[in-house]
Amino acid sequence: MKKEKKAASSVKIMPLGGLEQIGMNITAIQYEDSIFVIDCGLAFPEEEMLGIDLVIPDVTYLKENLDKVKGFVITHGHEDHIGSIPYVLKDVNVPIYATKLTMGLIESKLKEHSMLKTVKRKVVKYGQSINLGDFRVEFIRTNHSIADAAALAIFSPAGVIIHTGDFKVDYTPVWGDPIDLQRLGELGKKGVLALMCDSTNALRPGFTMSESTVGNTFDKIFLDNKDSRLIIATFASNVDRVQQIVNMAVKYGRKVAVEGRSMVNIMDVAADLGYLKVPDGIVIETEEMKNYTPDQIVLITTGSQGESMAALSRMAANLHRKVSIQPGDCVVFSSTPIPGNEKSVAKVINELGMKGAKVIFQDTHVSGHACQEEIKLIYSLVKPKYSIPVHGEYRHLCAQADIARSLGYDNDHIVIAKTGDVIELNDEEAKISGKIPTGAILVDGLGVGDVGNIVLRDRQNLAENGIIIVVLTLEKYSGNLIAGPDIVTRGFVYVREAEELLDEARVVVTDSVMNCMDKNITDWSKIKNTIKDDLSDYLWKKMKRNPVILPIIMEANV
Repeated sequence: MKKEKKAASSVKIMPLGGLEQIGMNITAIQYEDSIFVIDCGLAFPEEEMLGIDLVIPDVTYLKENLDKVKGFVITHGHEDHIGSIPYVLKDVNVPIYATKLTMGLIESKLKEHSMLKTVKRKVVKYGQSINLGDFRVEFIRTNHSIADAAALAIFSPAGVIIHTGDFKVDYTPVWGDPIDLQRLGELGKKGVLALMCDSTNALRPGFTMSESTVGNTFDKIFLDNKDSRLIIATFASNVDRVQQIVNMAVKYGRKVAVEGRSMVNIMDVAADLGYLKVPDGIVIETEEMKNYTPDQIVLITTGSQGESMAALSRMAANLHRKVSIQPGDCVVFSSTPIPGNEKSVAKVINELGMKGAKVIFQDTHVSGHACQEEIKLIYSLVKPKYSIPVHGEYRHLCAQADIARSLGYDNDHIVIAKTGDVIELNDEEAKISGKIPTGAILVDGLGVGDVGNIVLRDRQNLAENGIIIVVLTLEKYSGNLIAGPDIVTRGFVYVREAEELLDEARVVVTDSVMNCMDKNITDWSKIKNTIKDDLSDYLWKKMKRNPVILPIIMEANV
């Protein structure tokens, strides 16, 4: 009797972050007892996350399946793909695989967290494959706004999956060679089960311009502003952009100063590894700028997104210790505002204008992500059976699904997933078969995960309404009020102009305590709740405000 061939199990794709948002990219891929993870990024806090520094993914699923996790494979060195590594690897310490520059940036993070000795790392070249349990993962050259970006060909018993990473098709990159379209085409001919493709620019028609076109714009800016000091703000990680600024500085005989911790760090790593070529004697310390005339200087800085603590924002607000904006300075924003940052950027531009600076922000940036025609090109080469849009807000994922439909894919072959969904794939079908725990963990200073929704809600409430502290002293045995109530406020009203209101508030609190005494209520928590309720009602009727009320009761022997 003929033995039936056992059908291959499904491969599971589990996004732990990065869908329905730009940032915090991390995806687990599982086949039976083998799991590996693509990227491990962070997100930056939203406006309502008061006091929060970073947002990192919840990796509960990886912790629960630690014995199955074989490694982290990193596509490129941007913060939204590597920023969480030091935090996540404290719990999930498995080897990391990445290209040379990406690994250099990861190592500088691990060094900061004193983890260099405890984490295994392997630098991978394009075309090289690594074995991770049941998977084989091949690194394929792509282009992006940082050098050494890679797409991944994931070979599993269920089929081949291609993950593009963040990419664009750049035929004239500033560093390295163009994207390896030939290899993607070869894989497409052999058969690809699924394509996980970058969706960031899926709403934009046409092609993304080459990074080298920015060099022509810079040439014109340097030529048109010969007598001005040039201050150019860009993303610290855009090493190619920094290289083009350095090239122009050399051409026009200017010295280069660098401001912003992340900019200095990344330039150091890129220069050490040979990804940034800076001639000797061209870079000067910021303090040395006073020894040169404005037309001899170009300052490269962080803060192109209007971040309040970044170098350019501090210069614009007169808070920078080393650099102050002078009339006649020419400030170039070499980036496009990330959605949500438009107001911050506009504020900085206005402040710079008030100080007499000329501001340039047109044609000084090109995206690092593929537009619609490049996405179509990748689909045409790879010919995947299933389309799984990744990296983007929901509208971006839907836009890529529309592109796939325009190429003949039906809804059964397109999977739009949410963070936490388990996508199961095999030759027969692609479906969302369940959910795994995911979420955002907030980092505040050295505290990781100790600030949750309740604390954030309190911070929001304190920020919006202020606080009232009520202090009173009760006699130990009788419970009589022997001192107070004293009322201290912060962020609620200016005390000297609200004495009448606070006098009335004291009467309200005194009445609350007396009522409790009359009813023989001696439990402090009940007394505190009564004070809170009565004072809250009074202040709402009087002021239409809801401050945080904090009663403090002390006990005294008389």
